Amino acid sequence: MASFSSLSSFRGPGRTTQPRQPIPVPTARAIVDCAVYVEGKRLPGRFTHRQALEEVRGRGTGFVWVGLHDPDRTQMADIASTFGLHQLAVENVVQPHQRPKLERYDDLLLLVLRTVSYVEHELHSVSEIVETGEIVVFTGPDFVVAVRHGEHSGLAEVRSALEETPAQLSLGPGAVLHAIADRVVDSYIEVAQSVENDIDEMEEEVFTPRSKITVESIYQLKREVVELRRAVNPLAAALQLLGHKPDLPLPKEVRRYLRDVAEHHTTVAERINDFDEALSALISAALAKIGVQQNTDMRKISAWVAIAAVPTMIAGIYGMNFDHMWELHQVWGYPAVWLVIIIVCTGLYLNFHRNKWL
Repeated sequence: MASFSSLSSFRGPGRTTQPRQPIPVPTARAIVDCAVYVEGKRLPGRFTHRQALEEVRGRGTGFVWVGLHDPDRTQMADIASTFGLHQLAVENVVQPHQRPKLERYDDLLLLVLRTVSYVEHELHSVSEIVETGEIVVFTGPDFVVAVRHGEHSGLAEVRSALEETPAQLSLGPGAVLHAIADRVVDSYIEVAQSVENDIDEMEEEVFTPRSKITVESIYQLKREVVELRRAVNPLAAALQLLGHKPDLPLPKEVRRYLRDVAEHHTTVAERINDFDEALSALISAALAKIGVQQNTDMRKISAWVAIAAVPTMIAGIYGMNFDHMWELHQVWGYPAVWLVIIIVCTGLYLNFHRNKWL
């Protein structure tokens, strides 16, 4: 993202803001969007994170929403010094792949969410199916700092949807927290539906007669479901606290919305647990079917070996004898040997075929 090389001045009600200075280049590169919201409406103009916070505190109303993507330690240190973020909270940002959780630092809330995305793939391929990322949300009395890791976890749609509903945005930073959590849980539902479709296709493949089964693809999907469960399930505790703990710095109306998000999360978490059980049963069924196929193959091989053993045995006895064979010097001996071979092999073949070995 390009740095802001020139910024126009903004005249607020009853006061004048001096022309804004550019964001330091390292931090500007990590900031995706920075805006000031007053009474649910976005103020015009472009702000640095420092200027946005000064604008809000100078007015005594509204809040700042800063979005960052993959900031490094230096960039987060700059953000932390501006918004007064606790050092321990910042460590959760610069060390990604945290478990979903909720922490409180005085009037600051920290929510860590794992994001998931479904990767299109071939049914029998052994490739990545679920891609994970992370969003860390800081909320204070007059600001929201949303930090995301990963390419699929963009929040532009969330911001646009909220800006179209000023009544929701007027609830303050808590409304942004709810909107982000709601979007993440909705993505869980979408990914769960795609994974369920994969499981249904695999079940149909396993239970179709004479189908070719690749157990490796089932194991791969089970591993991806485990990763999905690890990303989704731990968020339940954080959502329960957000929705039911009245001493958290969140408006009552926002807590109601968060309880609805928690219910949706519970539903999708139960579905994912069912996926794990279904895939375990599917693996057992696939292995059993492979075992039956191997037994069938071994019976066929054994039957053909038994048939081939007859001429092999006779050839072993008479292989070095000539002059019409049998007990030597008998003209009918050679055709008699062939007649015996044909009769015995035909009898074995018919017997194996009747018993479904061939």
